[in-house]
Amino acid sequence: MTSPLAARVLAAAAGTLAHAAVRADAPAPATDLPIASVTLYRSGVGYFERQGAVTGDARASLRFDAASINDVLKSLVLLDRGGGTVSTVGFSAKEPLNRRLASFAINLGDSPSIATMLSRLRGAKVRLATAEGAVEGAVLGIETRVSEPPPATPGALAEQPRSEDYLNLVTASGIRSMRLSRVSSFELLDPALAGELSKALEAIAERRDERTASLDLAFTGDLTAGARPVTIGYIHETPVWKTSYRLVLPDETAGKPILQGWAIVENTTDEDWKDVRLALASSSPVGFRMDLREPLMVDRPWLPIPGASIARSRTYEGDTIARKAGLADQNAAAQARFPAAARAAESVSAGAPLEADAIARYSPRDAAAPGEIGEQFRYQIASPVSIQRQRSAMLPLFSRDIAGERVSIYNPLDNAIHPMRGASITNLSGFDLAPGPIAVFDAGAYAGDAQIAYTPRNDERLLSYAVDTDVRIASRAERTTTINRIRIVKGLLEQATTERAVTTYSFANRDAKRPRTVLVEHPIKPGYALIKPDKPRSETASVRRFDAVVAPGAEAELSILEEQPVRSQIAVGSFDLASLAALSTTGKVSPEVAQAIRKAAAITARTKEHRAEIARATTETQAISDDQARIRQNMAAVGPSTELYGRLLKKLTDQETSLEALAAKSRKATEDLRAAQAELDDYLANLTLD
Repeated sequence: MTSPLAARVLAAAAGTLAHAAVRADAPAPATDLPIASVTLYRSGVGYFERQGAVTGDARASLRFDAASINDVLKSLVLLDRGGGTVSTVGFSAKEPLNRRLASFAINLGDSPSIATMLSRLRGAKVRLATAEGAVEGAVLGIETRVSEPPPATPGALAEQPRSEDYLNLVTASGIRSMRLSRVSSFELLDPALAGELSKALEAIAERRDERTASLDLAFTGDLTAGARPVTIGYIHETPVWKTSYRLVLPDETAGKPILQGWAIVENTTDEDWKDVRLALASSSPVGFRMDLREPLMVDRPWLPIPGASIARSRTYEGDTIARKAGLADQNAAAQARFPAAARAAESVSAGAPLEADAIARYSPRDAAAPGEIGEQFRYQIASPVSIQRQRSAMLPLFSRDIAGERVSIYNPLDNAIHPMRGASITNLSGFDLAPGPIAVFDAGAYAGDAQIAYTPRNDERLLSYAVDTDVRIASRAERTTTINRIRIVKGLLEQATTERAVTTYSFANRDAKRPRTVLVEHPIKPGYALIKPDKPRSETASVRRFDAVVAPGAEAELSILEEQPVRSQIAVGSFDLASLAALSTTGKVSPEVAQAIRKAAAITARTKEHRAEIARATTETQAISDDQARIRQNMAAVGPSTELYGRLLKKLTDQETSLEALAAKSRKATEDLRAAQAELDDYLANLTLD
């Protein structure tokens, strides 16, 4: 919160703002350059052209909102089309406020307190107003003193030390120190310093009130040549222009669908658009913001002063001839890129109000013409457009016949039971259609809303606007796998199979008067090829579309067959011999492959037997070892002189004989396993049979 002293000081300094002097180099009255044409883009910007006439040396001033000045500086185009030249474009730089305030003798950039401000005024002469009267002197500095509180009385809370600022002032009678809290106001006695304070406050006020920024344009030309045309073009931030459409579906018996287009445009500038040529571009050029108005300061390193060796200046020969030729070519190219403005098209008369029964036959004249500039398609509004500042307008674009048919669109993600009522249209309007909503009228009555994505000329699009509750749809899916061929490749069994997916859609049309063309959106299965039907009606990146005609009150089915080839590899010896016998009779396995599989299976069976024998010997050995441990414990307990000890010793001896036999059996089974495995490996090595 600002202290009373600070408020009085700032108020006194602000009073000097009323006496600001008028600049001696103020520009002449601005030449009128009204907006002549506007092209709006769908990327949030618009291209504006202003046109007017100037005579001799002329100046013009344009004002923009401060937030848009950088877009103007980024894209400004100036053309003096009557033989004159463009001189300069002046504008007020937006220097960072803190940096600007730091340049004054009194720095207010960090909103200093009175104590901080007085400490920055060391050496300055001031007049202080205190309770004892006025005091004059030079500021020596500010110091903070801490006062110790008196001893606390018994039972009372101890007070904390308090700090207070004191101003040290050099007066005619010596140095005086006084509490700053007792100073009610102070006055700067140095007029130059007081002026610096006023300028700093003025800078703060200007930045706070800055809503607009101006560009000062200068044109130079021969006064005797009379008036000459000039054109100014620039980019300005604008809302994205929007489109909405009306699709009129005729009766099933006759007629073509009619598509009507409307554009919604907003004038958010601070200037009225009066009889401007308006164009709406369907493209979205790349756009970005960049601060070109604020000065950019770069931190530079401090370097020591160099020694006595000083570089000498020299002159360079210029390329005057080449540069003159280049400038001439550039000027000619610029004139070619910005030809004279086209003549405004004839106005379109408005029709009489429509009745509900007549909307299907409504076909007014087009209010916009299709056009292209470079690779961009745009709507050129035929009649001049007037839109007041901060107002919006809805402009008719076209009304034309298109190609289309009624369809019911089924996608289980939208509705698992009913399809959507819709239409398949082909854009024969001659216009690129920007994205937007479509209000659908069915034979003169409102039927629902649809959306359309960007649709170039001659492209086809599907639209859905209501649920078709008269049609019910069910689907079932089946999958099968068929082995086509088995062969041996480098010792591995390669199996070629076909995975088949059949999806059947069943339709029931409960409408006893009208047939239905049902358009099924069937998801594309990665890796699967379409077998039946031969081809879809259309295909996207994610779905294939198939159509089925369902008679009034009837039922129908649509089957879609898709296949995917699959190859897998398994060990030859692990193949099921029963399946091999069945496949051999169908010719899917050649006799050579079948014989190789049987032989590999026999060898594999032997290796399995040897492994089983080794496992049995290991199990028996472990069981005998566990029993021997029990016997030894019992022998230690009964002593060697007992009959039981003798029996246990005999059993222990017999078990040792069994262990020797099991070890011999395990060694032989291991040798037989190695031999069988080697035989299998040798047989399968590089074995390839079809």
